[in-house]
Amino acid sequence: MSNVASRWSVGWAAPILGLAIFGIVGACRGTTIPASARSADAVTPERGEVLYSNYCAQCHKADGHGQESVGAPSIAGLPQWYVKTQLMNFRQGIRGAHFDDIEGLRMRPMSLSLPAQEDVDAVSLYVGTMRPVAPAPSVQGGDAGHGSQLFTTCQACHGTDGKGNEAMGAPPLTVQPDWYLVRQLGKFKNGVRGADPRDVKGATMRPMAQGLADEQAMKDVVGHVMTLR
Repeated sequence: MSNVASRWSVGWAAPILGLAIFGIVGACRGTTIPASARSADAVTPERGEVLYSNYCAQCHKADGHGQESVGAPSIAGLPQWYVKTQLMNFRQGIRGAHFDDIEGLRMRPMSLSLPAQEDVDAVSLYVGTMRPVAPAPSVQGGDAGHGSQLFTTCQACHGTDGKGNEAMGAPPLTVQPDWYLVRQLGKFKNGVRGADPRDVKGATMRPMAQGLADEQAMKDVVGHVMTLR
């Protein structure tokens, strides 16, 4: 089998295997949602907390602070609209379908394990209520001074304070870990993320990432973001 064919087979196998594994995990160890809470009227943080515990906490941790070792970023305090958008992108294959997106290939089956649209809404609502944290920096070698100059092209969407802008589809950056931001910039730059024609917001991000010359420039920008906390 060629290298390309092999990589494609891995790309398709990972979500299928993930569904099988995590579907079993969710069914065996999660808290059961009462039948009375399975209607659209039950889109509440309480329901979202149960679903989060069943399907998300294994990687993102109970407090939503994430785990770099499994590529799961801190998500606590991310706005509901952004969490919902990304979950839907994963569910629809807009994100997490590229064979080089290892973390995305893990995340896609988890998004599909949520049984219904109201489950997506409830989890997104709950994540937005979680106490945000400023993850400790782990990326070395970034020049925040140079990054502040590069960040001027980011301000139109993410704001001078890095707090994001819902109207622009730009999430807050200051609650996300530096390793994750560097990794995502690389994915946008290389077409691993934002290349799907359905990803309108991601498509606006790609040329911004492509404008960064190399990984050092990405580290510099992220180094500046870390000073905005």
